[in-house]
Amino acid sequence: MSGHFRVVVVMGVSGSGKTTLARALADAWPATFLDADDVHSPAAKTRMAGGQPLTDRMRAPWVRRIALDLQRRVAAGERVVLAFSGLRRRHRDRLRATGLPMEFLFLHGDAALIAARMQARRGHYMPASLLDSQFATLETPVDEADVVRIDAAEPPAVQLRLALAALAPD
Repeated sequence: MSGHFRVVVVMGVSGSGKTTLARALADAWPATFLDADDVHSPAAKTRMAGGQPLTDRMRAPWVRRIALDLQRRVAAGERVVLAFSGLRRRHRDRLRATGLPMEFLFLHGDAALIAARMQARRGHYMPASLLDSQFATLETPVDEADVVRIDAAEPPAVQLRLALAALAPD
């Protein structure tokens, strides 16, 4: 991997640590931090807060808005670190279709670890009860050359070190 990337997508199920790693990486790389959760419509957030997962059809305009925002920011000269679930391959492919130099960091971990984290979280609209649907929706990146796997069980400092190593010029 080379140092020419303009966009890094930190992906994984809710509770995997995407926001924590993406914020730390944005500070260290440095880049603009974006949280895809902030781009959800109020209706989508209400639906998820009520324990109802979004359908792919509901996710499509959200992914389109994110892709357009990334293109706009990179055109303005920004580097971006995006915290984005990226559960479906088609959503990752939609971001790839922007043509932006992009890398994905996949925070993966087992459901028990992530459920424990979600239960400890406060003030987030995504209830732990939706975790099963997150894992059911996840299409684990396989044969996707631009995806680097990082273990969600690693401490945040180790995750950051691995992320920076993945972005270092060859």
